[in-house]
Amino acid sequence: MNDTLLFLKKQLLFMDLSEKEANVYLGLLSLGKGTVSEIAQQAEINRTTGYDILNTLISYGFVSISGKKPKQEYVAESPDRIIAFLELKKEKTEEQLTQAKIMLPQLKSIHNISDRPRVRFYEGKQGLEQVYEDILTSHEEIRTYATVDDMHAVLPDYFSNYYVRRAKKGIHIRAIIPKTPLAMEQMKQNKKEARETALIPAETFYFSPEINIYDNKVMIALWREKLGIIIESAEIADAMKKIYELAWAEAKRLETNLTHNQYNSQNHNAK
Repeated sequence: MNDTLLFLKKQLLFMDLSEKEANVYLGLLSLGKGTVSEIAQQAEINRTTGYDILNTLISYGFVSISGKKPKQEYVAESPDRIIAFLELKKEKTEEQLTQAKIMLPQLKSIHNISDRPRVRFYEGKQGLEQVYEDILTSHEEIRTYATVDDMHAVLPDYFSNYYVRRAKKGIHIRAIIPKTPLAMEQMKQNKKEARETALIPAETFYFSPEINIYDNKVMIALWREKLGIIIESAEIADAMKKIYELAWAEAKRLETNLTHNQYNSQNHNAK
C-alpha cells in the first residue's frame, strides 16, 4: 500500500471505519466495480468476510450492487457519499444524545448501587408467587404481618405446598395475624409449618397489604392490587425488624387479652 493509500486509510479509520472496512472500500475504489472474489483479493481478506463488510458499506451508502446473481457486482459510489454519511452520523449522534438525556432518570432509577435501596415490582398472581418464592431464599427467621383470609383468597392453591416447602428448608416464621376463623384453623398447623403466631383483634386490626421482613429485604404483597414488591436495603430491613419487635410484644399482649376475654365469656355463658 503506497503513501497516499496509507494516509487515506488512516483518515477512514478516524471516521470509525474498521480496518477491514477501510481496506475493502479503498480496494473497491481502485477497482471501480467487481465481484466479491475480486474485491476480497484486492483487500486481502477471505470471501465470506468480504460479503459481510460489503453489506456494511452498502448501509453506509459507500457501495451499491449492480446486476443479479451469479453476475452480481459491487460498485463504488462517489466519495462524496462520505460527507453525507458523516452528516447523517452527526444527526444520529445528536438524536441519540437527546434520547439519552430523556431516559437518563429512568436508567438511574434502576441502577443497582450497593448503598442504595433496590426496589423490584412483580405484577399479577404469578408475580405474587414470585415474591413468595424469594422468601424461600431467606437465611433467617421471617417476621410478617399477614391476613390469612386475603392470602388464601387470591392464591387458593399455592400456600399449602409453600408452607411445606418453607418448613422443610428450616425457615421459621413469626406472624402477627388478625384473628379470623380461617386464621384459627391455620394455627393448628403452626408446629408442623414452623410458625409462631400472635393473634390480634380482627375488628380493629384487619389489615392489607401483607409485609414480610427477612435478611436485607422487605417484601410487600398488595392483595387487592395483586402486586408484589421487594425492597432490598439492609438499612430499611434493620429498621423494620426493630419496629416489628415492638409490634410483636404488643401483639402478644393483645392475644393474651383476647384469650382472657374469651375464657371469661365462656364461663359467663356456662353460668
